[in-house]
Amino acid sequence: MNDLLKGINVYLIGMMGVGKTTVGQRLAKELGYRFVDTDVLIEQVAGETINQIFADRGEDEFRQLEAQVLSEVSAYTNLTVATGGGIVLKQMNWSYLHQGLIVWLDAPVNLLIQRLQDDTTRPLLQTTDPTAALQKLLDKRRHLYAESDLHIPISVSDTPEFITSQIMAAIPSVLK
Repeated sequence: MNDLLKGINVYLIGMMGVGKTTVGQRLAKELGYRFVDTDVLIEQVAGETINQIFADRGEDEFRQLEAQVLSEVSAYTNLTVATGGGIVLKQMNWSYLHQGLIVWLDAPVNLLIQRLQDDTTRPLLQTTDPTAALQKLLDKRRHLYAESDLHIPISVSDTPEFITSQIMAAIPSVLK
């Protein structure tokens, strides 16, 4: 696999709650790569939580920080990177993502809601109807996610191990 990847980063994209961090950690281990979560780095750079950034500075400022972190991360190699769900919204971010292999983890909204129902750390879901909010976000982002190199559909019964094995099996189909 390493001969195919030649050190290029693997970027996991998709909606919040899809499992980018969990799968990313497993995938990094399988590949012998280091793991990075852009949301964790953003919090370290900002010195505050993502919720605080959204509350104090707004989504635009958060997206700027996200782009800055991604640009710095993309300078490295041999990384598996879990990105924030909205990283695909800024055109500039695609120039960084396209330097690596982009994997879209795609789960239905009902599964995402099930996973996120007790999660209070998601500012975009702090609404009276989180299911509708999540569906609206997915509808807005789906065409962007579809620009990925690999599309990995996820169902309720899929384990992180299974999803990781699906990605590993699919990588050779996009890298020659």
